[in-house]
Amino acid sequence: MSEALIPIAYQLGIGGIGGFFVGYVVRKVVRIAIIIGIFVFSLIYLAYSNVINVDYDELIGFTSITEPALGLFAPLISALPFLGSFFLGVAYGLKKG
Repeated sequence: MSEALIPIAYQLGIGGIGGFFVGYVVRKVVRIAIIIGIFVFSLIYLAYSNVINVDYDELIGFTSITEPALGLFAPLISALPFLGSFFLGVAYGLKKG
């Protein structure tokens, strides 16, 4: 029984601690993300107003980046205990930050 409990406790502990630190950092970096978001929406507005010209054919080329991510789902299922505690740690870090 204890042989099975140690790896689970390890995953939950590391996931929770790592999630807390990620949540704390995300909370502190959110201002930068807001500034970048305002910049992106400004560019979208300028493109809509025909002040700048956007080459949409070049933007479509970024879809090839998402194809390798589809093979990620199988390992995610085996990492559910880690991911669960990680996201709980993120929520706690965001709350405490």
